[in-house]
Amino acid sequence: MSEDKTKRTRTSSYWKPAMTLSSDPPAPLDWKFSQVFGERAPGDDLQDVDMISAIEFDKSGDFLAIGDRGGRCIIFERKDGKHTLNQHHSRHELEQLDFTSTQHPEFQFKTEFQGHEPEFDYLKSVEIEEKINKVRWCATSSGSQFMLSTNDKTIKLWKVKECKVKKVKEMNTHPFTCLDNMLLAERSFVSREDKPAVANGYRQEWMEKIAKNASPSQDMHSKVADMEDTAHTRCRKVYAHAHDFNINSISNNSDCETFLSADDLRINLWNLEISDQCFNILDMKPANMEDLTEVITTAEFHPIHCNLLAYSSSRGFIRLVDMRQSALCDHSARILQDGDSHGLKSFFTEIIASISDMKFSRDGRHILSRDYMNLKLWDTHMDSSPVAIYKIHEHLRPKLSELYNNDRIFDRFGCCFSGDGLHFATGSYSNLVRIFSGGDGSEEGATIEASKTPNRKPLLRTAPRARRSSLSNLARGFYRHGHENSSSGSNESSYDLSSRLLHLAWHPETNLIASAAGNSLFMYYS
Repeated sequence: MSEDKTKRTRTSSYWKPAMTLSSDPPAPLDWKFSQVFGERAPGDDLQDVDMISAIEFDKSGDFLAIGDRGGRCIIFERKDGKHTLNQHHSRHELEQLDFTSTQHPEFQFKTEFQGHEPEFDYLKSVEIEEKINKVRWCATSSGSQFMLSTNDKTIKLWKVKECKVKKVKEMNTHPFTCLDNMLLAERSFVSREDKPAVANGYRQEWMEKIAKNASPSQDMHSKVADMEDTAHTRCRKVYAHAHDFNINSISNNSDCETFLSADDLRINLWNLEISDQCFNILDMKPANMEDLTEVITTAEFHPIHCNLLAYSSSRGFIRLVDMRQSALCDHSARILQDGDSHGLKSFFTEIIASISDMKFSRDGRHILSRDYMNLKLWDTHMDSSPVAIYKIHEHLRPKLSELYNNDRIFDRFGCCFSGDGLHFATGSYSNLVRIFSGGDGSEEGATIEASKTPNRKPLLRTAPRARRSSLSNLARGFYRHGHENSSSGSNESSYDLSSRLLHLAWHPETNLIASAAGNSLFMYYS
């Protein structure tokens, strides 16, 4: 590419191609089980508060954070040495690090803390769940990690700092250290010699202890274990009272100073150091709520350019926004939409078109989006249609009425890119992970189950659940009981709808996927 072409000044050139999907298909990945945390024993009941609701690797891949429905944050760290800068190692240590770097990374528990508590909004008479919706890592500073977490209304900034702690392995009482204390206690007995000794011989017993501790055969030293690392967690900032609707997204900016938060109708811009003020950069709330046609489902900052962001909607659109063009980004967006989707429409068309998750590739050239039925790969230079569409559970399409009645059609599945941008993954029912590769021409991809035996045949059954209302339903204008007659009277079985793999993350440096199945965290490597 010539130099004059790389220095284009048009606004759209900021979506420049730093990475392109290779015309040669990438080598297929062979996935193997690595680790599991929180695995349930057979017969154990799954508690709702223990279900994992958010998962995220940091940029280095040394740390993994998860959040659950009980408001807890759990952090794992890499076992085989963290790739931190400015570390000096001996030749032997460097050889060991080079050996371990060829192995797939393994993680261990680091710390756990209560991130959010249940609250009550007295003005609206609404309970606020402690469930953590998103966790996002911030830039590290002074050897400490910083992390954002959010529930439906409140965002918090956490500082996780490592510190050294001595642990006493074995404690043998030093005779001369505590002899003075013993003698002081003995004098209290001597001063009361005129009083008869108690029947059970307390005084005699005490004197025998003194004699025993004064014995020269006693070990003269206490045993102390080696120094060990532990983590101290502290809440640095609380960003509250800025959203009327439930927060569905937070995203850190590449400038390492700001982040955004999005609810169903608004996107706010925050400075990490200022917790009592934010700027509203997008407001989709109509003057009359009956005119509401779509809501925001997720929002992400561009990974390189701090002035660019993207947000998705319940109508299946992705809007690309340049914040330099306008203080309010309502009308200055490029729209990515599937031009081939204008076919036969049904009652469920808009429901399944709603985008539940969206991710930028590392260079920002491509966007991965997930709706209920499909995983779509977009090129930010192409507005009219996605580059590729991967069908996740097309076999469920004839059962949309049943899925609507048991509310499964509103499940929000996540998606993720690999570090090199050539592979991507998402979840499905029966705790399945679907993995695809760009440019291989295959719509099947690889399928593994979140268990120690990933090739096990999935259990087939269905499970109904209670219906819930949401603002998304109001936006579509169809929350009604017109389709209560289920067509599920047939005996045809489907995947286990009660087991959903909604959250997963791809390690930024290697082919390792962390997936959340209920309260268990499964890791697979290739």
